[in-house]
Amino acid sequence: MTPLNKLTTTLKQTGLIKFLSHFAEQFSDIMLKDLSMGSIGEDRKVDFLGKTVTNFGSDSFLGLDQDERVKDALRKGIERWGSHNGASRAFSSVETNVLAEEKLAEWLGIEAVLIYPSVTLANVGAIPGLVGKQDIIVLDQHCHNSIQEGAKIAKANGSQVLFFEHCDPSSLAKVLQSAGKYRHALVAIDGIYSMSGVIPPLKELNKVCMDNNAILYVDDAHATGVVGTKGRGTVLDAVGNYENILLVGSLSKGFSCLGGFIGCTQEMKSLLKWKSNTFIFGGPVGPPYLDAICTVCDILSSGEYELIIGRLKRNLNILVQGLRSQGLQVLGGATPIVSVVVGDEEQTLKAGHILFQKGFYVQSVIFPAVPYHGGVLRIQVNANHRPDSVKDLVNAFQELQKEIEFPTAGLKNAA
Repeated sequence: MTPLNKLTTTLKQTGLIKFLSHFAEQFSDIMLKDLSMGSIGEDRKVDFLGKTVTNFGSDSFLGLDQDERVKDALRKGIERWGSHNGASRAFSSVETNVLAEEKLAEWLGIEAVLIYPSVTLANVGAIPGLVGKQDIIVLDQHCHNSIQEGAKIAKANGSQVLFFEHCDPSSLAKVLQSAGKYRHALVAIDGIYSMSGVIPPLKELNKVCMDNNAILYVDDAHATGVVGTKGRGTVLDAVGNYENILLVGSLSKGFSCLGGFIGCTQEMKSLLKWKSNTFIFGGPVGPPYLDAICTVCDILSSGEYELIIGRLKRNLNILVQGLRSQGLQVLGGATPIVSVVVGDEEQTLKAGHILFQKGFYVQSVIFPAVPYHGGVLRIQVNANHRPDSVKDLVNAFQELQKEIEFPTAGLKNAA
């Protein structure tokens, strides 16, 4: 047996792999994981496993992946730049990269923006680069995995990592005040929590940070383009400024392109270029996508944005009101990410499979992405879903309850 084979055997014996392997083997016919999409059509129709279904698992919330202007920008970008510019951004960038950052900053109303290859690489690179041995990082206990991975690197480099209770300003204050002496504190949270759709009390959290010598670091990936005035996200409308905030956003999801970014001051942008390893070593966003990002910025900054977001809100309202009228536990509702609580892992997988057979793809989410026995059906609404398709999904949930026992709503239906 080679050392690689030995490692493979060891990994297969870890608790998480054994748990997931058990489900993959026992429920292989209903897992609906690691799917390969065969085609994409109108009204979010996709081909999975030889079956055409309406896709309610896409985070292209505004439907701009199918917008002809965005696709045309990609085509023209390939003609202008080719598929890749072949260098780390530490050495050179295509001029569209500079233009895209300027357009993003203007749209957000922030001083500067630094583009990364993805949100994950932004978090994994920036967080360790921002802190040192005399500093602390305080994480919301439900923050995104990429924030936690960045914090692990920072911890290995000597920073102390602490946690506070989910979306709780008083808990954050207690953690900061009991942390002892520190030079700087970085408080990292999500702008929208992707499994529940919950938006944190940003104004209150920022006040706690200001009162305790802490910077607020907000991963707003799931809000970029779809929440707030002109789609600028959760922060500006809630807090009123970015004076003490580092803003992370996504250029996939609502933007339907590629990449992530950090919004900050011009001086901090220069420092992140030197201090963030994933910026230096992570490679660039492909030049054609930078052209497309510029096009999306123009769309979001125009009057047309209100029409697009209006269609999204209409579809979201149909879904949320329809599900809540059935007495289901609905998490979220203020954003295009809506989760229906099922609970048991097997029942969650079975429910997703039944909906698939009825012509709808939703994401069956189980442990470890959510707590054990906290399985949910995760639904993502898009602006280019037809209203009748959303209504049909709501009706399918009504039929689903004849086969799956859902928990009752009680007090859980909180937006």
